[in-house]
Amino acid sequence: MAGKIDESKTLYRKSPKIYPRHVKGRFARLRALAVWVLLGLFYVLPWIEVGGRQSVLFDLPARKFYIFGMTLWPQDFVYLALLLITAGLSLFFFTALAGRLWCGYACPQTVWTEVFIWIERLVEGDRPKQMKLDKSPWGLEKFTRKVSKHFLWIVFAAWTGFTFVGFFSPIREVAQGVMTFSLGPWETFWSIFYSAATYGNAGFLREQICKYMCPYARFQSAMFDKDTLVISYDEQRGEPRGGRRKKDDVASKGLGDCINCTLCVQVCPTGIDIRDGLQYECIACAACIDVCEQVMDKMGYDRGLVRYTTENAVTRGEKHVVRPRILVYGALLLAILSGTVWSMTNRVPLRADLIRDRNALYRELPGGMIENVYTIKITNMTGTAQVYELAALDNERVEIETGEPLELKPEEVDAITVRLRLPKSAGKGVQNIDLELRSLENEDIRTDVEAKFMMPIGIGNR
Repeated sequence: MAGKIDESKTLYRKSPKIYPRHVKGRFARLRALAVWVLLGLFYVLPWIEVGGRQSVLFDLPARKFYIFGMTLWPQDFVYLALLLITAGLSLFFFTALAGRLWCGYACPQTVWTEVFIWIERLVEGDRPKQMKLDKSPWGLEKFTRKVSKHFLWIVFAAWTGFTFVGFFSPIREVAQGVMTFSLGPWETFWSIFYSAATYGNAGFLREQICKYMCPYARFQSAMFDKDTLVISYDEQRGEPRGGRRKKDDVASKGLGDCINCTLCVQVCPTGIDIRDGLQYECIACAACIDVCEQVMDKMGYDRGLVRYTTENAVTRGEKHVVRPRILVYGALLLAILSGTVWSMTNRVPLRADLIRDRNALYRELPGGMIENVYTIKITNMTGTAQVYELAALDNERVEIETGEPLELKPEEVDAITVRLRLPKSAGKGVQNIDLELRSLENEDIRTDVEAKFMMPIGIGNR
């Protein structure tokens, strides 16, 4: 008969639940501000209209992205590439500067977990009450609190899933579908999927995502150096640690400033002890700094036992936060951001492609004219109807005929037949003709196209 497994000696044991203690302080206020701003943007943006359209909408079936009045088409894929490059450089820049700032303040896992912890604390109380409740036998009070907590978690997760889908389908239509129980299968699946993911990740997995599933925790060391700002415990000042009264003579007892209260461990959302040194589980939330500063104030000691600092500052007393690596990352990031903003603000919302008719190279017309036939595909990227004119640049001998008016509805794509004519005396072989397609409604909307005009070979100038 198999004996009882000692969970302390096996790798396959259940991870104990972490009960992070509530803490106040400057970094806690920054985290709260980040949560309010980021969640505010997430939940409010889909309801704001710009130019009569949802401010942010990724319309995948129509292959159009609507962002604050700007319509991005598949031809604008380069902006996605620039966005990814910017995100990568930002990660390098902020990690080299101050460690895992992204993880501690802006990561979706952190942001939603903060809300779920706040709801849990609201219903069950702070750390001691939660631990006592979980150890107590099941009764009416425990059942009521647990059900209330999970009910609020599910409601908030469902609202999150609904809002997520609202970025890909018009959110007012999604809301109407929910109210009338007529939501489409695509919207239904992703609402449930994202709601369940939020409920599971922020409610149960929490720090397990950061410790075991997130790849950033594993390769962050490649972006750190000895001048990176990280949260550190000043071992020389704090050791040897030990309890004492406020009026005790610390020097006579041979103690450091750390009173071994373990509050820095109790407030940590990943359950680590910062006094053991920098660990990959640390998400740089700085909760340990806030609580340690409160303890130092109560004891009458100087702040900074746990603080943002660098390895060189601790070991050698040298602090060089601004260094060539940071300047290079910052310059590249600024250049790409500036270029992207300039490109998007100066982007012409018009695209034209001229395609030759393959049925015949050319036609000879009465009167000594040569005709080539093309199809021009016009994409009106604006939200208003446009009337266009096609004209030749610096070539008065070119005659242009379109089979129909160049009128396009808002965001319409149309293909129109174009006939170009040149006199035989224009030359022989292939002639390059520069054309310009311009809007009659807005003179700033114009684009150039080039036509390869075929002339009969062997016909000289006359």
